[in-house]
Amino acid sequence: MAKSFVDNAKKAIRHYFRKENRSTAIVTVVIAVVVIAALGYYFYSSKAELNLSSLRFWESGDKKLAQSAVDYINDNGLASSTVTLESYERTSGVIKIKIKIGGSEYEFYVTRDGKYLFPSALEMTPSEGGDNNPTDQVSTTSASKCEDLTKTDKPELDVYVVSGCPYGLQIQRAIAQAVSEAPEIADYVKVRYIGSVSGNTITSMHGDSEAQENLRQICIREEQPAKYWSYISCYIKAGNTDSCLASSGVDSSAVSACMSDTGRGVAYASEDFGLSSQYGVSGSPTLMLGFIYICVSEHQGRGA
Repeated sequence: MAKSFVDNAKKAIRHYFRKENRSTAIVTVVIAVVVIAALGYYFYSSKAELNLSSLRFWESGDKKLAQSAVDYINDNGLASSTVTLESYERTSGVIKIKIKIGGSEYEFYVTRDGKYLFPSALEMTPSEGGDNNPTDQVSTTSASKCEDLTKTDKPELDVYVVSGCPYGLQIQRAIAQAVSEAPEIADYVKVRYIGSVSGNTITSMHGDSEAQENLRQICIREEQPAKYWSYISCYIKAGNTDSCLASSGVDSSAVSACMSDTGRGVAYASEDFGLSSQYGVSGSPTLMLGFIYICVSEHQGRGA
């Protein structure tokens, strides 16, 4: 039926062309109307579905944006190892991308103009079954004002991180830069680590590889403190443990002995984990000055 309708449409077009005194404009309008009608009748009669979203004209552009974001992270050393793009999708006016660092996945967002890259977003629309509770995602502890902090002769800034977290790496990078320019700062900053102990084995948010690196950094911090920031400054660039141990002058055999000795490495780590548990630290990074929160990661419970 659809075919005969189109055939009749063609005949109508030829008929109008043969008529004298028919202007080109009229003929053009007639052709357009007839063709649109024919197509409409075809889709209706054959129950065909014209799904414009399946054309996905935007897909190549979004993929390019997602890959550009990944390239930016890699080119600027914002992760401890090479970042790969796992997936991307357009959502709520931005592009949500999933990336993989080592064996762990993270979510980032990039604006469609390619101008901003950000690591998290709060959903303001109600979730199924009730309203969203923003405190599930962001700590309710607000940053303290400078005038509210108790003055001490030697204030210590405790920075809680996990070694594979890109956000934790950013704060370590900032502190490492500060220490390189003013070495005395190292006496006032202590990087602590988030995790737990199961038996005599430490665990971390993103798996065993991260747990072992946490332990390695803890051992360097405790037993070779003069080498700690030199090692960290190297590690945050490429995540190459062996070359960074060598270039920073760390005694790697002493580090290995510390890591395998539960009375040393695990004991040091347990102190960090106990403090992070005591103060409810669950996001990397979390900054505390004199045991008062001054900055809390939005990534509570995920360490990323």
